[in-house]
Formats: sequence, structure tokens, C-alpha cells
Amino acid sequence: MGGISQAMFEETATDDVTGRIANATFGDYLMPVNADVPDMEVLFVGGPDRATAVGTKGVGEIGLVGLAAAIGNAVFHATGRRVRSLPITIDRLML
Repeated sequence: MGGISQAMFEETATDDVTGRIANATFGDYLMPVNADVPDMEVLFVGGPDRATAVGTKGVGEIGLVGLAAAIGNAVFHATGRRVRSLPITIDRLML
């Protein structure tokens, strides 16, 4: 969900007068919920990892690096419009 959130929702808004971040709280910050994200398939590779309490393995945020770009390319292929700033929103597609 992190990569989808980065591509479609996350935006840092700054106050033009003070230069401070205007949406610095979670109350002002738009984040996706389960209904915003399509079904995902979870794959387990190999056996459990004995180094963790529940046996899970993960790549952390390194797996998110190209996801926003991939979503941007998918939007371009679907619409023919290249959005070069995040988040990708309907109003930016209409420009």
C-alpha cells in the first residue's frame, strides 16, 4: 500500500508565507484505506525465517522504490497523459 499511497495520495503542502509544512498531521494527510487498494496476492518464498518471531521475511521499503513510477507509466499507457509530479490526481490528468 505504501507505493500506491505515494503515487496516488501523498503530497506535502507548504505554506507560501512561512515555508512550513501545512499538512504535517495525520488529520490533514490523505492516506489510502483498504477500499482504495485492489486485491493483492501475498507470496511466501522458501521456508520460514528463523531470525524473526513469526518466521516472516521482508524486503522493507526497498520494494517501494519503483512502484510510483510503475503506476505513473500505467496511467500514461491508459490515458496517454504523462503526469510528472506526485500525487497523480484527476485534476493533474486534465491539464
